[in-house]
Amino acid sequence: MPKMNMVQAINLALKEEMGQDPDVVLLGEDVGKNGGVFRVTEGLQPLFGPERVMDTPLAESGIVGTAIGMAAYGLKPVAEIQFMGFIYPAIDQIFSHAARIRSRSRGRFTCPLVVRAPYGVGIKSPELHSESSEALFCHMPGIKVVVPSSPYAAKGLLISSIRDPDPVIFLESSRLYRLIKEEVPEGEYTLPLGKARVVQEGKEITVIAWGSMLHKALQAVDGYNAEVIDPMTLHPFDEETILSSVRKTGRVVIIHEAPKTGGFGAELSATIAEDAMLYLKGPILRVTGYDAVIPLARLEDSYMPSVERMRRAFDEILKY
Repeated sequence: MPKMNMVQAINLALKEEMGQDPDVVLLGEDVGKNGGVFRVTEGLQPLFGPERVMDTPLAESGIVGTAIGMAAYGLKPVAEIQFMGFIYPAIDQIFSHAARIRSRSRGRFTCPLVVRAPYGVGIKSPELHSESSEALFCHMPGIKVVVPSSPYAAKGLLISSIRDPDPVIFLESSRLYRLIKEEVPEGEYTLPLGKARVVQEGKEITVIAWGSMLHKALQAVDGYNAEVIDPMTLHPFDEETILSSVRKTGRVVIIHEAPKTGGFGAELSATIAEDAMLYLKGPILRVTGYDAVIPLARLEDSYMPSVERMRRAFDEILKY
């Protein structure tokens, strides 16, 4: 079984799905001739032609709006936004149209659309390239939000997302694109949307993290009796797996690189407080990015949650 990084795993998922389903099409800025800014779609246009791997103008609203029309009429478009910081012009299309087609048409139309976007800090990008705005999309009914944390998960989740009848925001940590390699099967396999995985079992602390923060969390828990959970899908998230862990450990630390205020960790905290309050031994702690504009390259590492900050949170919660 070959070892792949996340770029290779996503490329393979797209290649295999396009090979077995002629309705799958790709569109976005530079996804064709250049293979995308991170080369995730490299080699796909020569295989499938410019009619199925389409270079577009620099117009995110136009990319997603066009993809919504394609999806409503039976295609399965995968639209790429070069960086999450560029996705905001397309939010009206995603919220007002993609998310509502099923309900607006009383089920006559669905929107099998995937919007891929790299996100997050860690590669020293210029301004507007390093956002982690997943909570915006989790707030909108009708949208699924998927965040893979490994190459294996990226391939299985992307195939499931392409086959899903409803729109999926598929967020890829740019820091993880080439950071790790693992065995990824060639050929079809899927991972279910809405299901978390327990990466490591433990009895004293439940640690919830996703994307690149999962790997930092796994470094930080060394020496602690911690259960580490990767949600994989943020909306809808797997309440059963998370609450089961919390009832076992009684302590929770949530880690994400988005700003603390209004971050998705707040939704997890509220759910745990509502449904597992009597099992908690102490307050729910969050280790997050700061409530500030993401700094330029020189200060980026100071913004990103560190192993030291995570360990301080573990030590604090274990006092209870």
